[in-house]
Amino acid sequence: MLRFVNSDIVFQEIPDEVTLAINIAACPCRCPGCHSKHLWADKGTPLTPLQLDALIAQCSGNITCVSFMGGDSEPREVDALAAHIRAKHPRLKTAWYSGRSILSPLVSLYNFDYIKIGPYLQHLGGLKSSTTNQRLYKIENGVLHNVTHRFWKNTTSVQ
Repeated sequence: MLRFVNSDIVFQEIPDEVTLAINIAACPCRCPGCHSKHLWADKGTPLTPLQLDALIAQCSGNITCVSFMGGDSEPREVDALAAHIRAKHPRLKTAWYSGRSILSPLVSLYNFDYIKIGPYLQHLGGLKSSTTNQRLYKIENGVLHNVTHRFWKNTTSVQ
């Protein structure tokens, strides 16, 4: 059973979206240098479809996307919750931040608009680093389009 520790409305996780980020507990990845070690423990509130609906309702229409931050211990459940959002909240986009190097075969690309894959490797940096191993994909018609570059600051200047 998926459990979540907390949630927040964020503006930088998914480009051009106001995102309800739900931090999922029991992360099996345990990346060295992880900035979210509090998500390693199996604790928190069960993330059921009813609880998910309540979290979305608390945002009072102020969000455009829901992102599951973790959930690698139960990819089938993440997929089912994304399918629930598609069915019950069709105006919202769905996203998943996975710490795995490859996408679980238990997940349908058609349930997501965005998926981030890749463990955090401190020496390569996170999504904001042009040397990162992590990738954010925008999904259109079941096809992955790499949009990781959207996180990188333009280092050239116009004179």
